Amino acid sequence: MGTHSGPRAGPVLAATGVEKSYRTGVWPVRRSVRVLQGADLALSGGEVVGLVGENGSGKSTLMRVLVGALAPDAGSVTWTGRLGYCPQQPQLYERLTCDEHFEVFGRAYGMPSAQVLSARSALYESLGFQRYASMQAASLSGGTAAKLNLALALLADPPVLLLDEPYAGFDWDTYLKFWQIVGQRRAAGRTTLLISHFVADEERFDRILELRDGVTVPR
Repeated sequence: MGTHSGPRAGPVLAATGVEKSYRTGVWPVRRSVRVLQGADLALSGGEVVGLVGENGSGKSTLMRVLVGALAPDAGSVTWTGRLGYCPQQPQLYERLTCDEHFEVFGRAYGMPSAQVLSARSALYESLGFQRYASMQAASLSGGTAAKLNLALALLADPPVLLLDEPYAGFDWDTYLKFWQIVGQRRAAGRTTLLISHFVADEERFDRILELRDGVTVPR
């Protein structure tokens, strides 16, 4: 892993003792499976952190707890500022165009129209999918849908960005563009957490953690 200078401060996101279990099976044979067993995580400003683990280790469960989409059984999560979240499966509206997605999400973020237009233009250019602006999501390729999914998470320039397998559908050129964006965020003091079942280019990260047996450990 590389060493990077940049803004550092107290945690901008902190999770402490997070526990989560699921019930599986059908009545009368049901059992509880503990996925998270006291996971801790602290992110500082300007960090790029990787979270890895085997399939089924609970990475996506932890991510959903961090963004508030899933309530933990125990533990706490706190953060400062806005969170940006890019789920593993694009959460898009099939009948809306790319432009319309930016408009809808911009309103949800409470952004002025001029700011939405400016950010949209920059994201189209950064990720290279301007030509699909008027295409409905249902007609997008998997790679372009992944670009839109990421762009919507970046739209409001969140201080903390949480990414769940963000570049699974990217080609090499888009993969490099993705890391350029992450580097720009780091330089601006923005924090990025990226989860995957494996990470390449470890030098791009400040830290890599592994989710193992329901807890996070340094790798």
